[in-house]
Amino acid sequence: MRAGDTLKAPTRVSEEELLDWLRLIRSDNIGPRTFHDLVSHYGDVRSALAALPDLARRGGSARPLRVCSREQAAAELKTARQAGVEFFTLNEPVYPSRLQMIDDPPPVIAVRGNLATLARPMIAIVGSRNASAAGAKFAERMARDLGEAGFVVVSGLARGIDAAAHRASLSTGTVAVLAGGHDRIYPTEHTGLVERLVLNGAAISEMPFGWEPRAHDFPRRNRLISGLSLGVVVVEAARRSGSLISARLAGEQGREVFAVPGSPLDPRSEGTNGLLKQGATPVTEPADVIAAIEPILGRGLSRPSAQEVSQEPLAAPQTDPGNDERGRLVELLGPTPVSIDDLVRLSCSSATHVRSVLLELEIAGRLVRHGAGLVSLL
Repeated sequence: MRAGDTLKAPTRVSEEELLDWLRLIRSDNIGPRTFHDLVSHYGDVRSALAALPDLARRGGSARPLRVCSREQAAAELKTARQAGVEFFTLNEPVYPSRLQMIDDPPPVIAVRGNLATLARPMIAIVGSRNASAAGAKFAERMARDLGEAGFVVVSGLARGIDAAAHRASLSTGTVAVLAGGHDRIYPTEHTGLVERLVLNGAAISEMPFGWEPRAHDFPRRNRLISGLSLGVVVVEAARRSGSLISARLAGEQGREVFAVPGSPLDPRSEGTNGLLKQGATPVTEPADVIAAIEPILGRGLSRPSAQEVSQEPLAAPQTDPGNDERGRLVELLGPTPVSIDDLVRLSCSSATHVRSVLLELEIAGRLVRHGAGLVSLL
């Protein structure tokens, strides 16, 4: 079987719709959260695309907003398909159920490999890049036994623990979440590993073709690793390890967090031992993970309905705020993060108008979101 032979979804959006989704997410200042806000506000992707230039102007953009053209989106789509990669939107059945449920799911994912893998229950195994021999051996054992128990192993293709987990689950199915585009595998020495894992598993990315991964792209990747999974197993992690980001995101997403105890004398165990102190489930054998996950599988997955992930507006379209109201809201913003609730209260504006102005500022590249409902002005 060639990688890509199984890339046929049971129900697909039209080619034009797919290009619209790609155009919107590939335009300047549009991330997953902004994408969803725009579609919620305007009702569909095409209307959101049409509104971008005016939104940027009203938000005070210093230069014209770069909106991805149809030709650029079509070129990326063609290049991807030539490489055996297909794009799937959030409202298509092949899109992984658990990933749909996170706060900021990627509107479009690029997938290469066996699509059936995405419908199976997944468990993430992550850990140190400079893994110890014992840590790598434990990751291999964990991945092999979880695979034989019917689980797909998810990881981030990094050196050390990630690579060990992928290699041990090649025959049973493993998913590599990429920090860059499919044609920019990182680290480059794992290109061959990707070629092997897509035969029974898959590689997933939300980044454009040609995208070289940068430091801040790895936490974005980590939210997908945990988002795809029922739980995350951290085998080894130093105090400032990126694997701890995956563990934190897993907790925020309602996933199970597992940690392998290690010697207090080994810096590579400092992070995992810290997770145990914070309440992570200790793991000394694969059966520990399976015992904790089986009750979750017994309850089944509550897949969001098509309505919940559709392009339909959440409410009837509202009038846009006037210039006076917009100016009053911008004056309330500054470099210090403030909650959106406080903006609504202090401005005496409706929540809809406040969100509308924040959206304009974000499209114009003038707004920073800090999480927990906090925003500030650049």
